[in-house]
Amino acid sequence: MIERLLRPLGLWLWLCSAVVIPSVVHAHAGDATGFASVAVSDASIRYTFTPTASFSADQSSLPVLLRAHLKVNGDGKPCIPDQTNELVIVFQCVSANQQIIIEDHLDQVLGATHHVIALFTWNGGSQSHSFSATTPKAVVQLSSAALQAPSSAASFFPLGVEHIATGYDHLLFLLALILCGGNLKSLIKIITAFTLAHSMTLGAAALGLVSLPSALVEAVIALSIAYVAFENLFPRFAISRRWTISFLFGLVHGFGFSSVLQEIGLPKDSLVWALLNFNLGVEAGQLVAVVIALPALLWLNKQDYAQRVIQVLSAMVMLVGLGLFIERLIIA
Repeated sequence: MIERLLRPLGLWLWLCSAVVIPSVVHAHAGDATGFASVAVSDASIRYTFTPTASFSADQSSLPVLLRAHLKVNGDGKPCIPDQTNELVIVFQCVSANQQIIIEDHLDQVLGATHHVIALFTWNGGSQSHSFSATTPKAVVQLSSAALQAPSSAASFFPLGVEHIATGYDHLLFLLALILCGGNLKSLIKIITAFTLAHSMTLGAAALGLVSLPSALVEAVIALSIAYVAFENLFPRFAISRRWTISFLFGLVHGFGFSSVLQEIGLPKDSLVWALLNFNLGVEAGQLVAVVIALPALLWLNKQDYAQRVIQVLSAMVMLVGLGLFIERLIIA
């Protein structure tokens, strides 16, 4: 029975080296084509595009592509883009708007995987949206009355959920942590330590209090996956101290979580609330991932072959982590 179980796992290991590793190298951007910051001021809409490493097309053609495939309307009337050769586009509308609609059809030239994480900001409000082939249109209602900070910052919650849901290396690290996590009390300590640690550095990095080179952060995150998986292979490592490892590497993962906020920026009028909502979104996504995985892991730990399966899974996770580490070092 064990042999029949291990054969498909071996196939999955091969797939990890051939498919998974290349696909998660830029996991913090969620494999997005880029980030967009859209600032609305009266009749002017300033669209700033920042491509990620996942952007594979010729970047020299990007200014032209953006102007050809972005459509902006203010109160039902078209807004005209400038014709400079920049990644910052200023759209001029007929007058100040109560509603703006932006359509992104770059998927027509960049393919169905095109994905842009956008943040709209205006006086007293903010809203996030993910442009893709299936969600090409964003409708933003602008209120003449200033919104309360907690309300306007709420748009950062789904941004945090999306970030953890597409942050494959963060999820892989969590899996490695709880794969050999012991009893429920130990698991709670592990997850709590990770949450506290990444919340600390997420806030510090997003607010500009601490800064580390992104290439270093990405490489250490990959190394954290490999190290925790390595520990799982050797029972002599005490699970009782796993929470300390979770805390230490959680500090580094916080810098990774902050990457999206550093790209699109935090609204000055509701900075603390926006950061809090983003972190809560990250925690919600993380909690869902743990809730999904935990029942299966608790069931597995009751089986006679549990240790053998955990070792095989840990070996696969370690190889993926090492592959990410090496590739990120090369890219850096």
